[in-house]
Amino acid sequence: MNNVKKIILVSPRGFCAGVTRAIDVVLVAIKKYGAPVYVNHEIVHNKHVIEDLTDKGAIFLKNIKDAPKDRPIIFSAHGVSKKITNYARNNNETIIDATCPLVTKVHVQAKKFYELGFKIILIGHKNHPEVEGTMGQLPVKSIYLVETVKDIDNLNFNENKKIAYLTQTTLSVDDTQNIIVELRKKFPNIKSSPKRDICYATSNRQNAIKEYANKCDAFIVVGSKNSSNSNRLVEVAKNAGCLNSYLLENADSLNVRNYSSFDTIGISSGASVPEVLVENVISKFQKNYSLEIENVSLGEENVQFKLPKKVRNQ
Repeated sequence: MNNVKKIILVSPRGFCAGVTRAIDVVLVAIKKYGAPVYVNHEIVHNKHVIEDLTDKGAIFLKNIKDAPKDRPIIFSAHGVSKKITNYARNNNETIIDATCPLVTKVHVQAKKFYELGFKIILIGHKNHPEVEGTMGQLPVKSIYLVETVKDIDNLNFNENKKIAYLTQTTLSVDDTQNIIVELRKKFPNIKSSPKRDICYATSNRQNAIKEYANKCDAFIVVGSKNSSNSNRLVEVAKNAGCLNSYLLENADSLNVRNYSSFDTIGISSGASVPEVLVENVISKFQKNYSLEIENVSLGEENVQFKLPKKVRNQ
């Protein structure tokens, strides 16, 4: 067994600006309105974050109808459908929208395309809350979901019609590009958003892992199973040449013996993962091996989003 391991710690990783904003919204709302505050869906997809906010006074709901009328209701970073927005307006006194501004941008573009008479294709994952929120901006059967290249065969649009596509913000850049190429083959005049819908943080984390994963014998992405962007990072690491790539919820899920035969281990984390979870994974390795840690980075991130007016200091 090799007792010396090299850890390649890849940046950017962890919280993106949209996640930071969403968590801050909940914390400020608790401070301003008192506990409890209610959140429609998990504010972000990370078990540690949800447990921490629950301890502080947040209650996460699967159904918005369970929210009391006299307590604040917060929309998660993933965004919500018009149906949920309208329900909240009619039934809740205080609504705080923590939707990531980059998701809101996709919603706005969807409405623009619809108003201009386009048939709209959304590239994304079925049942993901962001996809449900985006599709829910428009009337039923005015936006069509494509998950894979194969789904394009089911699109029976006249190629001369006005057609446009949008994407979920947390997809694999490479997989999405493959779908876009096939859409353009079938619909040569298809339109897209002026700027790419996949968010900067998703792209940055994928690009960094793509750069360094092939230098690793194994790769760990710290993130929750229901996190789309974290799952995509594992796929990217595998596609970059590190087949021994795994999603890890936290240090409790780490069996260090499984890494005994690997000399170089890459570590990164999804966009909704607090850095302490990465630190805990490294600490567990340190208790069992001698570590040489190399910090690597591909680009810097300095994006910040303002809090919503309801929780902003005036």
